[in-house]
Amino acid sequence: MKKNVKILVIDDEPEFTADLKAALEAKDCRVVTASNSEQAQEMVHHEKPELIILGTIVPRGDAFRLHLWLKQSPSFNDLPLIVVDAPLEKRSINGWFMEEGLQLLAEDYASKPIDSSSLMPRIERLLEKAISRIKVLIVDDHAVLREGIRALLNLKRDIEVVGEAVDGQDAIEKVRRLLPDVVLMDIVMPVMNGLDATKHICKECPQTKVLILTQYDEQENMFVAKQVGAYGFIAKKVVSSDLIAGIRAVSAGRYFPRAFAYVSANW
Repeated sequence: MKKNVKILVIDDEPEFTADLKAALEAKDCRVVTASNSEQAQEMVHHEKPELIILGTIVPRGDAFRLHLWLKQSPSFNDLPLIVVDAPLEKRSINGWFMEEGLQLLAEDYASKPIDSSSLMPRIERLLEKAISRIKVLIVDDHAVLREGIRALLNLKRDIEVVGEAVDGQDAIEKVRRLLPDVVLMDIVMPVMNGLDATKHICKECPQTKVLILTQYDEQENMFVAKQVGAYGFIAKKVVSSDLIAGIRAVSAGRYFPRAFAYVSANW
């Protein structure tokens, strides 16, 4: 586990908090604690933790509302979150309602009784995922669009923009040098278009996944993207809503959008 990682533990049971704090500090983590929702929000703002463990707090429902506040906040929604619910026999006092559980947005869920030795592997797995970053190269001949995409990606902890390219030939050269995980590729560009560049990149650097940005017909581009070796495409008109999901999907070796998997399997 990476040393000096800051973890926020939110729970109103002193014994649980103390046991988990000791286990984390033994792994050279820095631990801050909160026992209610108000304290927790203040800690998130001021302490800037890298992972949150949300246990049981009263009144019932506060843990669920706090979890929603975290996951719906642009500043905190990519913080890894483990929810530790009340044991079944105490769930009516400070646990989650069933309808709340069905809206769970956290990366992991457990319920008490659970000891720190059982939680540690889950924490380590999430931290490892959180500190790894997806390296992205932005390729477009319009500087304003490149700047807008860079600004959006810079808000995400798991994404790092490693460079920009202004045309297809520039993209090929920078992929060779920077070895990005994902290339965001425009189609219509001078010198070399994005489709020709994608063919070269997919052949020379198969570990780099290309996500095409396009202004054209969605169905048509599924076939075009498949033919040149890309892992998917995003219409520029919906870049802001689909871009992060698309980057995360193709970096993990999944097609985007999901319908692209069908096209790739059948044509």
